[in-house]
Amino acid sequence: MTTEKRKRSNYTEDFKRDAVALVTQQGHKISEADRSLDIGANLIGRWRRQFEDEVSGVRLSGEEREELKRLRKENRQLRMEKEIL
Repeated sequence: MTTEKRKRSNYTEDFKRDAVALVTQQGHKISEADRSLDIGANLIGRWRRQFEDEVSGVRLSGEEREELKRLRKENRQLRMEKEIL
């Protein structure tokens, strides 16, 4: 018996938004969309909830997360410089 490891797919933000748009804007059922895109059944639902959370302000967008990461790094650097002085 062989055990094969599944390769985890990384989907782009645009692909995710297009997949969610199939359901939210074009009226397809989630089951139809995931079959036609050959992705897992729960992914589109999860992506839709994530995008809804971003719009409502509950979740940070990708750009906001990157900016937060950059600002935290800058903050650490400035605190260290202040301690030295």
